[in-house]
Amino acid sequence: MADFEKKQPVLDRRHFVGGALAASALAALAGCTKGGTTTGGSAATGGAQGGTLRYYINNPVCIEPYNLQEDQGTQVGFQLFDSLTQYNFETGELEPLACESWEANDDATEFTFHLKEAKFHDGTDVLASNWKYGWERIVNPATNPESPSVIGYHLAMIAGYDELAAGEAEEMSGLTCPDDHTLVVTLSYAYADFPYVASHPALAPIPDAAKDMSQVDFGLAPIGNGPFKMDGEWVDGQYINIVRFDDYYGEPAILDGVNFMIQKDVETAYKEFQAGNLDVSDVPVASLAAAAEEYGESEDGYTITPGHQFLNGSEPSTYYLTCNVVEGPFADVNLRHAVSMAINRQAICDTLFHGSRTPADNIVPPGIAGYEEGAWEYSKYDVDAATEILDEYYPADADGNRGLELEITSNQDGGHKEVMDSIISDLAAVGITCTANTPDWATVLDLYQKLDYQFGRLGWVADYPIMDNFLYPLFYTGNGDNRAGYSNPTVDEELMAARQTVDDDERIAALQEVNKQIAEDMPVIPLMFYTHTMVGGSNVATMYLDPQKKADLSKAQLVSAE
Repeated sequence: MADFEKKQPVLDRRHFVGGALAASALAALAGCTKGGTTTGGSAATGGAQGGTLRYYINNPVCIEPYNLQEDQGTQVGFQLFDSLTQYNFETGELEPLACESWEANDDATEFTFHLKEAKFHDGTDVLASNWKYGWERIVNPATNPESPSVIGYHLAMIAGYDELAAGEAEEMSGLTCPDDHTLVVTLSYAYADFPYVASHPALAPIPDAAKDMSQVDFGLAPIGNGPFKMDGEWVDGQYINIVRFDDYYGEPAILDGVNFMIQKDVETAYKEFQAGNLDVSDVPVASLAAAAEEYGESEDGYTITPGHQFLNGSEPSTYYLTCNVVEGPFADVNLRHAVSMAINRQAICDTLFHGSRTPADNIVPPGIAGYEEGAWEYSKYDVDAATEILDEYYPADADGNRGLELEITSNQDGGHKEVMDSIISDLAAVGITCTANTPDWATVLDLYQKLDYQFGRLGWVADYPIMDNFLYPLFYTGNGDNRAGYSNPTVDEELMAARQTVDDDERIAALQEVNKQIAEDMPVIPLMFYTHTMVGGSNVATMYLDPQKKADLSKAQLVSAE
């Protein structure tokens, strides 16, 4: 099968899309920001008004801000809720979304957001107090004692966070509302990038109605401030329906609605797409080259238009293996080094993904300011070095048995089987027996959270395009996304010092030094830098998928609404 070209945007600290895309493609992306107007793309002007888009997702973990921790739930939540800021993918600049503007004090410890007038889906006004409540709800352990949010750490720099997270306070002292349309955020330390944090899809307002509901009940039919609202409840394992919110403060959605059709895995979804039962689907690994040829490649890698329906665009994200460093075989750093060097990343990228992905030599992907080529030394493919380590620490007996029986975990519904099979084969070549554990996605996350696993697949997509967004969530002690259970006091101390450095260049240099220490400890094993591979049907006039794999469905359009 023929290989196909990967579209590679420039991903620096201030730009997700840059010089690698033609000017015409950039102009088309101008209309791809929520709350704005559609200014680019001829297909958009030739499409229909209304209709329902049928969009494939796996069963999400959560679709409301409380626990938006994975891309399936975030895809839905992104349509229902707006955060304060957003990226403009034409200019590469951070822009207001649900706020009119913001300003910071000189030492980057206080940020004032001036809010737009807006309505929730239940018709009530969106007030500053709803933003305060929404953010505190994520941090407050009383919101759902049975299942605490794992993403509250994003707000850890706000004054009063520690007290609320510990259950010692009922609010964060650093969140104040001088009036109904002003939110003041006071930090406990300088953090110049806070407006980027405020773009996280989970940092949205929550209506007062939620105070009389459990988090579980609200999660089935969330009430947001975004361009779409729920149409009924989320039917677990089957579908989530959303419809246009006509009182949205920004430009109203073109579609009447979206039917998120939940499928058990990507292979099943793609068959449904080929049968005409889905308009947008991911593409299985085995079908990538054929899909590119059959449906035509997108001109920019991110926008579906008729005849250019196959998306293959780079993301600011890393596909990696997380290792349980607390207990079990991967508590040994020597095994982590050996396993990493035994994996032939290039073969996986070339054979399974036809060159559309690139081997990872860092947890931080290229284009993020601070990325250094080859920074993670043990991510290189070196069978001899891997064997040497194994021979020293896990020598084989007369039968060639090293006494290592590993289990690799990945979700069965995500199209990862071929990658896991390749890793298992590579490990067998150096005398390591490895088997696969493949539960569903929600179970995988639960196993990781409980540290009830040895090593397993994960991916990290930048919430905001800064190096800190890779290092702090994944490696700071106790963070919800630190699935490895990794804890290094030196890393914690130096990471916090770097975060408080106001000068951009000095902060990045400090983060690079922290990254080198993490690379030596290797609590995770970087495998590949992601690309998204999706396809749209012939009835999709235009749909844009950003480098974070979030679709702005408010600007999507069908050829025919019938």
